[in-house]
Amino acid sequence: MRKLIYGMNLTLDGYIAAPGDNIGWSVPSDELFQFWSDQLQATDLSLYGGKLWQTMSSYWPTADQQANATPAEIEFACRWRDMSKVVFSSTIDKVDWNTRLVTGDAVAEITRLKAEDGGPMDIGGATLAGAAMRAGLIDEYVLATAPVLVGGGTPFFSALDSWVNLNLVETRTLPCGVILTRYETRR
Repeated sequence: MRKLIYGMNLTLDGYIAAPGDNIGWSVPSDELFQFWSDQLQATDLSLYGGKLWQTMSSYWPTADQQANATPAEIEFACRWRDMSKVVFSSTIDKVDWNTRLVTGDAVAEITRLKAEDGGPMDIGGATLAGAAMRAGLIDEYVLATAPVLVGGGTPFFSALDSWVNLNLVETRTLPCGVILTRYETRR
């Protein structure tokens, strides 16, 4: 059975985007970028909600061809483009870059994918991850918490029907002030 990991950058007050989908609070650092690049390298399959897919696919497919691309950005772009991805959306009608589109029941498809043999899967997008959380499908949470408060926006955690008990497995502070924490779901 595959492991499903939900991880994103978030504010100290728990938002992945401020009102208006503003992510300007997320100041990039080489250490944080390398952390996410390493996470991507260790992932077999990425699952995206439609909104996050549109954000990622508008930049990363050609990011390595930009004149000012750093070696780390080039490496990440190549990894992202080449890895297997699944997009869950009822509004998108075409996907590229080693990606499959699912327009039906996301929870049923994620359950099926988890039951397959293979390496870890990551899930991104608050709405998609929220559905997987409520269904009890997420095995690990990875939080990159920035030292900023935005007061509202898109929450990392959605409303749940019942508690989810977790075990802390890692805490690390990056020089930029971001605190990385990993939790496993206690089953």
